[in-house]
Amino acid sequence: MNWDDVRVFLAVARSGQILGASRRLGLNHATVARRLDQLEAGLGARLLERRPNGCTLTDQGVAFLDRAERMEAEMDAARAAVSDERLDLAGTVRVGAPDGFGTDFLAPRLAPWLARHPRLKVQLVPVPRAFSLSRREADIAITVDRPEQGRVIARKLIDYSLGLFASSAYVEAFGAPESLDDLARHRLVGYVEDLVYSASLHYAEDLGGVWPSRFEISTALGQTVAVEAGAGIGILHTFMAARRPHLIRILPDQTIRRTYWLLHHESTRGLAGVEAVSKAITDLVGAERAIFR
Repeated sequence: MNWDDVRVFLAVARSGQILGASRRLGLNHATVARRLDQLEAGLGARLLERRPNGCTLTDQGVAFLDRAERMEAEMDAARAAVSDERLDLAGTVRVGAPDGFGTDFLAPRLAPWLARHPRLKVQLVPVPRAFSLSRREADIAITVDRPEQGRVIARKLIDYSLGLFASSAYVEAFGAPESLDDLARHRLVGYVEDLVYSASLHYAEDLGGVWPSRFEISTALGQTVAVEAGAGIGILHTFMAARRPHLIRILPDQTIRRTYWLLHHESTRGLAGVEAVSKAITDLVGAERAIFR
């Protein structure tokens, strides 16, 4: 069995497309298809159903995927063991994170740490979505839910809070509500409900379940910027509001609490780059723990 053929299989399984895998690997479409043929012929089994709209794993493919990922983990570990990676971090580590945490907190703080490791590349993907570690959409993921299954190593990163905020200009123009019932007469900034990817992000349910917003934005950062500009009252992350002096806390007794989890796939255990970036994120959060409360 040729390891390069297995590597091609993993790329196709994770992307769901031969074309997507060829782009990721830097190979042409025909080469990817040929290597899949070689692998299936050598195993005597059909691993993928190839259709015009993509590829799906067969039962044999699902069984082989688990073993292929274990082979990949062993290859990565072997490479790290015989290289100087632990002394001089190298390679690429992709971090998937919610947009607010990734853009507003992590991006400006991770850059100075990365400057000390010139051979290491970090790809920060801060978007409002969940990431599949098994498909290698990210090496590290920051999530608001702890996974209950799969070969994922999870540890608690930080508890964080959200509250009601408005800009000083908005309060000056429209006043501040004195109760949750008063919110009905105010302009509210909210989230786009059908684009929320986790039940734990339905923050309005913690405030009685009603949030009749007329301006809805699909990202936490977008909501924060809109509220800061005077668009209305919003449910914002306190760590994002903390560095915006023109934001005023409304109804401070109304606090919503959630947790960030730091995840990585079991197959990346022991990889120096992943471990180093995970520790850097943990240390950065720990150094400013107070702003998350």
